Amino acid sequence: MTASNPPRDEPRIHLDSTAHLMNSISSQLAGRLRLVSPIGRRPARPALVLVAHGSRDPRALDTVRALLDRVRELRPALPLHLCHIELNEPLLPDTLAALGDTPAVLVPLLLGRGYHVKQDIPEMAAAAPARTRVAAPLGPHPLLVDALHTRLTEAGWPTTMDATTRRATAVVLAAAGSRDPDSATDTRRTARLLADRLGVPVVPAYASAAAPTVETALRALAARGRHRVAIASYFTAPGRFATQCATQAPWLASAPLGAQDSMAHLILHRYDQAQATKEAELASA
Repeated sequence: MTASNPPRDEPRIHLDSTAHLMNSISSQLAGRLRLVSPIGRRPARPALVLVAHGSRDPRALDTVRALLDRVRELRPALPLHLCHIELNEPLLPDTLAALGDTPAVLVPLLLGRGYHVKQDIPEMAAAAPARTRVAAPLGPHPLLVDALHTRLTEAGWPTTMDATTRRATAVVLAAAGSRDPDSATDTRRTARLLADRLGVPVVPAYASAAAPTVETALRALAARGRHRVAIASYFTAPGRFATQCATQAPWLASAPLGAQDSMAHLILHRYDQAQATKEAELASA
């Protein structure tokens, strides 16, 4: 008995499978190559655009510029730009227009989610020709707690505290305030992180648009026997609200967060985080 011949279309099936495999490999390689430049190196990193709120207080602009200088010292090759949502120039739309189609990551110099982070900045970015990505706000994050702790220590917060003193001590985390509930959630998270660091209660309070006020928080703490209360200034720079909150301190008040290394590192972390997310999306496309 002779063996039967294989089906006549078997070579065609084999060739079709090979062609399909080669097409698949080519598609995957093309996807990877889109992430690198023609000479095999990754394209230049996008510019970092630091988006501050803006203030009529000249100290605020000086502080933000000093903070940008700290960022530049940490990463001198990175293109940096400073702009504002309102009150100071350059405004964000003008900066985006000047960038043209240059890619950029917008890092809000804001401490939590709110209208500016959710609406203002994304809408301005969408209306501009620049290819942008909006990073997360700075808070909550442990680096912010480092910055708050440093400012409290500078203001006189003790390195050690006996049990009796600790029972009489607390902190009010004084923030600007927002009607957005996510903003309050973020501030409460920072307050919890700071309380873990200090070992005393930390109560969030607000200068406007949210409750409780700093005055109300101080009264509530006093009713609990906490009369030795510090005000932790949860503001990026000096201004009317920061000054208003600090003057209510029954014990000590810290300076705004300002141009600290921990703040500069946090700005770069948010930039890198946004860029990594974009690259992951491209790789999976």
